[in-house]
Amino acid sequence: MAECISVGLVKKGHSVTVYNSHNHPYQEEDFYGVRIKHCFDPEYKIGTTGQFIYDWNCIQHARKENYDVILFLGYTSSSVWGEFFPKYPVIISNMDGLEWKRTKYNYMTRRFLKQAERWAVKYSHFYIADSIVIQNYLQCKYQIKCRYIPYGSEIGHLNNNSLLPQYHISKEEYYLLMARMEPENNIETILDGFNHSSSDKKFLVIGNTNNSLGQKLVNKFKSDERILFAGAIYDTAITNTLKYFSRLYFHGHSVGGTNPSLLEAMGSQSLIAAHQNEFNFSILEKDAYYFQSSKDVEKLIESVNRKEEEEQMVQNNLLKIEKKYNWPSIIEQYNGFIIECYNRHAK
Repeated sequence: MAECISVGLVKKGHSVTVYNSHNHPYQEEDFYGVRIKHCFDPEYKIGTTGQFIYDWNCIQHARKENYDVILFLGYTSSSVWGEFFPKYPVIISNMDGLEWKRTKYNYMTRRFLKQAERWAVKYSHFYIADSIVIQNYLQCKYQIKCRYIPYGSEIGHLNNNSLLPQYHISKEEYYLLMARMEPENNIETILDGFNHSSSDKKFLVIGNTNNSLGQKLVNKFKSDERILFAGAIYDTAITNTLKYFSRLYFHGHSVGGTNPSLLEAMGSQSLIAAHQNEFNFSILEKDAYYFQSSKDVEKLIESVNRKEEEEQMVQNNLLKIEKKYNWPSIIEQYNGFIIECYNRHAK
C-alpha cells in the first residue's frame, strides 16, 4: 500500500517522502520519484521495543521538515509519541485493523493496543478506515468522522500452470490457504476439517511455520500425506498463480479490516471459502462460501464443485476488484481526501 499510494501521489504532482528502516534492503534515496528517508531502526537487535524507537526517530526527523500533511499507516507504535507530532502539518491516520482483538496478544498487550487506538484518535486530525466495519466502529466509539477508503489489489492474468508440479499439485486438484500462523486465522480449524474429510485432493498451506503454532500444526498433521506445508512464499506471481488454479481457497482471517490476501484471491479468480464474520462478509457478500467450524469445512470439502454457480461467484468478485478495490481508484480517493483535509485544516 505504501508503495502504490506514494508513487501514485507523486504522479499527481505531490512531493512525497516515505520513512524506512536504515537496514532495509532497498537503500536508495529515491523510488520512482518518492523520496526515501532511512531512519535508525533497532528492532532487528532488540525486538518489538525497537519499533517504538524507530517511530520516535521518524517523528523527530519529520519535526524538522516542512510537510503539509503526514499520513500514518497504522498507529500501534507511533501514537505513543502523539504529543511530539509536528504541530503544523495535517495528521491523517489510517486506523488499520482492530489490533487489540488479536488473540495472539496477551491481556496486557491488548490493553496497551486499545490505549494506542485512543491516542491515535486523540492526536490525529482526520481518519481513514479500510473497512466499513471499522469505520462504523470508530464513528460509534469515538464520535468522529472517519473516511472509508478500501485497500487495493491487482488482477492477475494467469494461465501458466507449469509451476504446479514443483508443489506436487495439479490444476483444480488442491485446496489452498495462505496466512500467518496465528490463532485468529483459523488455520487449525480449516485443516481439521480437511483432515476429517474423505477427499483425495491435496491441501497446500503457504505460511512461515517457524513459530509455535506453525510447529504444532506441522506435527499434528504430519501423518496426513494430503496436507503439504510449503512455507512462506513472497513472490506474488507465484502465490497468485497458486490461487488461480486452486479448487477452493480458504480464507480464515477473523480480525482486521480489508485483508490484502483476500483481495488478491479475488483478483486471482479464486473460488473462496471464508470464515464467517462481518469483515469478510462486507467484502465478499454472497459471492463466497462461509464456515465457522471444522465440520463446516469438512462439508465444503465434500460438496463444493466448480460449476456454473461457482464460476459466477468468481466473476462477481473479479468485478469488485475492477470496480472498487483497484489501486488507481484508491489512489484517487487518497489524493482527494488529503487535499480536502489540508484545505479544511488551513481554515
